[in-house]
Amino acid sequence: MTATQRRGRKIMMTPGELDDFLTEQRTCRVATVSADGMPHVSTLWFVWDGVSMWLYSVVRSRRFADLRRDPRVAIVVDTGEEYDELRGAELSGRVEFVGEVPRTGELRAELDVPETLFARKNFGMDEMPHDGRHAWLRLTPEKIVSWDFRKLAQLS
Repeated sequence: MTATQRRGRKIMMTPGELDDFLTEQRTCRVATVSADGMPHVSTLWFVWDGVSMWLYSVVRSRRFADLRRDPRVAIVVDTGEEYDELRGAELSGRVEFVGEVPRTGELRAELDVPETLFARKNFGMDEMPHDGRHAWLRLTPEKIVSWDFRKLAQLS
């Protein structure tokens, strides 16, 4: 599933730290490849279920069109202001489209968990509001690279 990180082993997050980090964070940056071959980066809210990252994307967006044509993606989640506070992760692989496009709320057992997590985390609700403009993307990463510069102090 996940390739081993070669560089920066001393500052990489443990699996538990990575899981906590991805569960706590709200915003990610999604990099796609546009039709002209140029990269495109956009910001989205996400949820992490412990295995996959779930993105709820507007279906009439450049990001969604890019991923329909080429499902390869790189996603960065990071935080910190000062150098010794920087933490983050880059997840990469191929997204899958889950549920109807656009999402209207049809019963889908595989969306129960991500929709509950997303609604609670981002809207403070128990049920996901559906506006007929968004659809679900799931990234089960093929590779994850992480860093936690707070660990640098322990290396000195």
